[in-house]
Amino acid sequence: MHDRRPRDYVLRSWERLTRSIDDCSSLADVKVNATPVLYLPCGFSVTPEVAELHNRCFVQVRSLPRVIERVGEVRPVDLPAPGLLYLPHPYVVPGGRFNEMYGWDSYFIVLGLIASGLDRLAKGMVDNMLFEIRHYGTVLNANRTYYLTRSQPPFLTAMIRSVYDCEHCFANREAARQWLEDAYPLAEKYYKTWTEPYRLAGDTGLSRYFDMDAGPVPEFADHGTYFHDVIGWLLEHPGLASGYLTVSRQPADSDRGVQDVAFEANPDVNPRTGVLRERASVSGYSLTKDFYLGDRAMRESGFDSSFRFGPFCGLTHHFAPVCLNSLLFRYEKEMAYFARVLGMADEERNWAFLADQRARAVQRYLWQQDDGLFMDYNFISGAASSYRYLSTYYPMWVGLATKAQAELLRGNLHLFERSGGLAMSTASSGMQWDDPYGWAPCNWIAVEAMRSYGYHDDARRIAGAFAGTVEANFARDGTMREKYDVVKRDAEVHVTAGYKENVIGFGWTNGVYLKMRQLLAEYGDEPVQSHLTRTN
Repeated sequence: MHDRRPRDYVLRSWERLTRSIDDCSSLADVKVNATPVLYLPCGFSVTPEVAELHNRCFVQVRSLPRVIERVGEVRPVDLPAPGLLYLPHPYVVPGGRFNEMYGWDSYFIVLGLIASGLDRLAKGMVDNMLFEIRHYGTVLNANRTYYLTRSQPPFLTAMIRSVYDCEHCFANREAARQWLEDAYPLAEKYYKTWTEPYRLAGDTGLSRYFDMDAGPVPEFADHGTYFHDVIGWLLEHPGLASGYLTVSRQPADSDRGVQDVAFEANPDVNPRTGVLRERASVSGYSLTKDFYLGDRAMRESGFDSSFRFGPFCGLTHHFAPVCLNSLLFRYEKEMAYFARVLGMADEERNWAFLADQRARAVQRYLWQQDDGLFMDYNFISGAASSYRYLSTYYPMWVGLATKAQAELLRGNLHLFERSGGLAMSTASSGMQWDDPYGWAPCNWIAVEAMRSYGYHDDARRIAGAFAGTVEANFARDGTMREKYDVVKRDAEVHVTAGYKENVIGFGWTNGVYLKMRQLLAEYGDEPVQSHLTRTN
């Protein structure tokens, strides 16, 4: 018997989705299905609670081999086994196979927790982010060892601001100010992750997504056919395979079809374990090193996968993305605000200057006047993408778009708008981050973008459509899902490659649904449904 209302389901789900280090269920990882291992930061003391995990949860407790100052200084292949990275505070996971604290998911979860009155849990998640920066070099994709080489979209300052402004997160405003003072240098350190030379999109002044490791991602063990599916598709579409395929070192059996699989050993071998990292090989072809760089960068972007940056996003690292650079503009603006609160005038001016420089670069390279859209820019080829993607509304959300640009963007809502909300793109590639699928975070960003520029009818309509889709599917199966088909207004998905399931949970859908219902209540729609009761 499921909860009768989506709101009740969400409020109960926070407890079901909360993990902590002393909870054995936190250690499970279906993605690799190995003996549970918990890694502590180098030099970190083993507390009695952690020591007890060995007997109670049958977990191995290890320490990382070195102090980590920058992302990528410890590579997963250098560790004897994959494992969970220690975090000091309880946290909310997305759900299903995603049983760890994720980078950009957490922003939308934090919004939902604060809306639900779970302020201490929300603050603890942001404190965990700060712990990651201090001990693991960056805000990680998630707290598993195989994510030590990449981050996720930089929502950190937005999370810090949400907690700092939270009425019940601190005993008083002086405590909030002290917390912000402690968070500021760590947020500054994380910003530098995105301005390292390897992160820069050529000489554009913009940044790109990039993973510090190479080859196939190790966390894809439970989706072992993905890269074979990619090769098979590319062989069937040879005109779109440029730069993606190379002749395999292991000859293929000529009698086998493209879906038959052979493996070729990657020469990168862990000398202590002898474990090979393997590349997929199909009909005598393997994916290139550059494709794997793009695939890894795509996973840092959070949009895994679509055809936004070429087929299967294999060229992600060749682009200055609209989403990332909008987020970094907001990051710079919020750091300027934090500096002002903390009385650091010189720092405030510097952050404001950085934000202004980025805004100029976004306008120069990403705004496409003829299309009336912000588009990703391929700095390798020197050309803007023609791929229409819902991230075009990020610059409105962060306040970077001009009023004239906002009017054009508003006029282009019809490109993405479906009966059940906004689809991610105008292309039906078969990938989960393309049409006809809609996702809670990007629908919320677009709603907030419309609202912030005064387009309240549009904000109300989109929020009502997406919340209605969530409710319609909830009426069918009593669950919240990771993504929705916004054409059919249900959670039935037919993804051709990658994550083919539609995970139940689901952290960011829960948070966004509550926020949308609150917003709709402000507009006068179903106010009873949106009254939330503080629970801590």
